Amino acid sequence: MIRLTQKGAMPCLEADAMAALDWLTHAFFTRLGGVSQGPFSSLNTGFFVGDRQQDVHRNLAMIARTFSIPASRLVQMRQVHGDRIVPLDGDAPAPGAVPPCDGLVTDRPEMAIGIKTADCVPLFFADRLRRVIGVAHAGWRGTALGIASKMVTFLQERFSCRTQDILVAIGPAIGACCYQVDGPVHDAFRARAGVKGFLHPCRQSGRWMLDLASANRMALTDSGVPAENICEAGYCTACRQDLFFSHRATRGDTGRQINLLMLRDGSC
Repeated sequence: MIRLTQKGAMPCLEADAMAALDWLTHAFFTRLGGVSQGPFSSLNTGFFVGDRQQDVHRNLAMIARTFSIPASRLVQMRQVHGDRIVPLDGDAPAPGAVPPCDGLVTDRPEMAIGIKTADCVPLFFADRLRRVIGVAHAGWRGTALGIASKMVTFLQERFSCRTQDILVAIGPAIGACCYQVDGPVHDAFRARAGVKGFLHPCRQSGRWMLDLASANRMALTDSGVPAENICEAGYCTACRQDLFFSHRATRGDTGRQINLLMLRDGSC
């Protein structure tokens, strides 16, 4: 189960199975608890959405202090809606040094790896035995490209992880109730087995309702991750604009919430 909790002044969501691991820190943040104003109110962490840069820096600094993360060890990627996964094997890279990608993996402690979202699916991975973590950003393109299953394969091939040891948390994202898509999106998924389980016709001709969380859950179980190892937030970011930023619901005039995962010091 994923529950709404509080870290300092900031509400966030935690997965019970991951919270039980004393060597792991994680949080799916909401939009609440920061200093940004207007459509970016209040914990916006996106620099290129129209918010004041100083407010974004203050928000990130507040998050870093809450989790005792040195600013140099909060690692973010330039998300490109693809399926590239980058391992972080050494010291935390300098800001802007991570190549464009939509997945990060590390077994290094005290390195907080993050995803920014405003409707796309944030995915957290943690191998509870090998103590390896990964994050993935899954919009419709990344989901269609199979980034969830590719993350499982990456963990298996690079770190010898076993699927039965991998925990996955699916964070808040736009739901099938609000995510209407067109023909090109439908075509990207039409060959997927079980497509009728996450892509549903709607009343408008040539349009469908896409359940991104279910599509990623299906990809994970198809990759061998046990269903009981997967938990889902169940929040629709478009329905719950009181808690989350939603690009679709606001036609792009909004901020980004951050989702962070970190191995604690001394865990490896």
